[in-house]
Amino acid sequence: QVQLVESGGGSVQAGGSLRLSCVVSGYMFSTYCMGWFRQAPGKGQEGVASIDVHGTTTYGDSVKGRFIISRDNAKNTLYLQMSSLKPEDTALYYCVASHYCRVPSDAAEFPYWGQGTQVTVSS
Repeated sequence: QVQLVESGGGSVQAGGSLRLSCVVSGYMFSTYCMGWFRQAPGKGQEGVASIDVHGTTTYGDSVKGRFIISRDNAKNTLYLQMSSLKPEDTALYYCVASHYCRVPSDAAEFPYWGQGTQVTVSS
């Protein structure tokens, strides 16, 4: 059974930083495309970042230059380092996994989701 468990969310002032972590179990982590999505109240799901099995990364336009996605295959853990946070980054952040990285911005491409971790950025 595939399990993804996020942590690291919290409240921070604008300009601050947070690091999200996602520990995965139940499958061979190193062979999966991994990513982060977020959903703000009243809005749809937004692709934040993805990383494939080779370490190639993609980012949503709104986070480029501020967020960094990485993975540690030895620890079965995915990370999202978030810097220069803005109030518009406030959302529930989800760790996601897929067999493929075909369309990293499409939530439907990722069948496995964590329960989410809340990030709140105040101005």
